[in-house]
Amino acid sequence: MNDAKAELYAYDLSTAIWRKSSASGAEHDCVEVTDLPGGARAVRDSKRPESEPLRYTASEWAAFRVGVISGEL
Repeated sequence: MNDAKAELYAYDLSTAIWRKSSASGAEHDCVEVTDLPGGARAVRDSKRPESEPLRYTASEWAAFRVGVISGEL
């Protein structure tokens, strides 16, 4: 793991404010996202909030968004 990723995974999320995806359905099957320093994001499954969230650098998050918006993902 590179230094930037190690820093993201060392960041304490105990006081994070999570928000649900605007595309969340009535079944509540969705992801939650929180902001991290430097434009990074953490993502977790709303049905399993106790699980370790995935963490993305700002550039990884931007690439993910481009892929979703363009229909690649």
